[in-house]
Amino acid sequence: MTERESEERTTGGPLGKLAGKAKEAIGSALGDEDLAREGRLQKVQSEAEDDAAEQAKEAGEAEQEADLEAERTETEAERRDLEGELRQAAVEDDVERQRREAAAREAEGKVEADRLETEAERAERVADTVDPEEESR
Repeated sequence: MTERESEERTTGGPLGKLAGKAKEAIGSALGDEDLAREGRLQKVQSEAEDDAAEQAKEAGEAEQEADLEAERTETEAERRDLEGELRQAAVEDDVERQRREAAAREAEGKVEADRLETEAERAERVADTVDPEEESR
């Protein structure tokens, strides 16, 4: 490897880009095509590194956005599940309330039936005391 080739290993980033431009300008001004070529290469390498860094940044942002969207989707699914559970619980509560109301109405009906039966028996006894002959027929 020649001395010039080892010098072509360059620094990247904004400083490398600036150094590449300087080498290219100095090489062109002095007629040193190797130095000008080295400057162009350094500038292109710096630009490529900048592009790679930008792409990595965009990829990271895209990944974060995808993660956020996945989390939103999961949260929405959990919300729908919870809403379904709440609706089911409300239906079950309503059914239980209706069952209790029906049982209460049935109990009230039995109480009323017992009251009417007692009243009928009392009326029958009164009728028997008023007209005892009817009982013997």
